[in-house]
Order: sequence, then structure tokens, then C-alpha cells
Amino acid sequence: MSDRFAPPPSVLGLSRNALIAGGVILFHAAALWALQSGLLRRAAEVVIPVEILSQFVEPPRPAEPPPPPPPPPPQRKPEAVKPPPRPVAIREPKPTPAPSAPVGVPEPAPPTPIAEAPAPTPPAPPAPPPAPPAPRTIEISEGQTRYVREPKLVYPSMSRRLGESGTTVVSIYFDSEGFAKRVELFKSSGFERLDEAALSAARTAQVTPFRQTGGNAQTTYLLRAPFSFKLN
Repeated sequence: MSDRFAPPPSVLGLSRNALIAGGVILFHAAALWALQSGLLRRAAEVVIPVEILSQFVEPPRPAEPPPPPPPPPPQRKPEAVKPPPRPVAIREPKPTPAPSAPVGVPEPAPPTPIAEAPAPTPPAPPAPPPAPPAPRTIEISEGQTRYVREPKLVYPSMSRRLGESGTTVVSIYFDSEGFAKRVELFKSSGFERLDEAALSAARTAQVTPFRQTGGNAQTTYLLRAPFSFKLN
């Protein structure tokens, strides 16, 4: 039924060509009108510079991307605070049980050592003989003795010239045979030369042996003899 009302193909081709031709005529008519009215000139003035400028003006370069921001400084990790060590409980060592004595046959007791008899003490040495008694000194006077050799007194010549005089007392120690063994100055005359002359004379003295009661061979007899020096 639709085929009945559809136009023939020749009619469709003719209408299409008629439309194209009509459109071209209308375009040229509009262009002629625009040329006459100056609209086309204005369009040319506007369009031509834009086309020419588009040939010489380079398109703007794309803006360089901003440099990437510097990486943030590494953040120091906070050091972990170690918890204080827990106090370690010191365990007291368990007392070691004393080893139990082995049960066995008891050892026999060691024999009791026999005490040796002490060595005999050597006899004590005999006591030394008693020391001899110290020599006894008996003081005598000139009337109790007699000179066998009188002291030879010499007056120093220097003392004579200087006028030195005086009396010197000398202690003379005689042995039991009457020989002078030792002399000492008992009293000075005040002049050294006179005292030395008196001591020299006393050493030459000799008396008779002593036989007094209570004396022995070690007894010493002391005589204090004066020696006088007088100027004539």
C-alpha cells in the first residue's frame, strides 16, 4: 500500500537538482547584495588581517611548569625511650645440704702416741770463780814513808826570768814496792811551766816498800807531795 503512494524516482531526482540550483542562486544573490551594501568589504578587512597575522604571530609558548617543590626535610623520628630495666630479683642460693656421712664401718681410732722421755738436762756449768777484789788505795803522809830517791826538782829558767813562783801539789801513786806508777796534778801553782816541772820530778821519786797491815801486792799508796818554786 505504501508503494502506491510513493513518488516515482524521476520526480525525486528532479526535485533535488532544483533545490541545489535554487541554493546557488540564493547564495550569489546574497553575495551581490552584500557587496553592494559594503558588508563584504568590511568582512574582507576584518578577515584578511586576521589570516595574515595568524601566519606571523607564533602561538604563545606553553608556560614552563614550575619547578617541583623541594622535598620536605626528613623528620627525625623521636628516639624511643627505653623503659628502665626491671629490678631483677636476686634469688638467695639454697643452702646446700651437708653431705650425709657414709654409713659404714667406723674407722679404728689412731693409736695414742707414746710420749718420749725428755732428754736429760746437761749439768749446769760451774760458776766462774769470784772476781778478784778491786785494788785498794791507801792514802799516806810524808811521815809514813821515806824517800829512797827523792824527786829531782828543776826550776824552769824561763820561769826564773819571768819571775814565776808558787807551790804545786802532785798526787803520786806508789805500788807496794815503792815505785811511782802514776802522777796527777792535784793543785796548780798558777803557772803551767812550774806545774809541768813538778810532775816530771814526781815521776822520778821512789820510797821504801810498804808493809802496813791490810795491804797486799795490789794495794796502791797515795802520797800528795808539795813542790815549791821560790826565787832567791
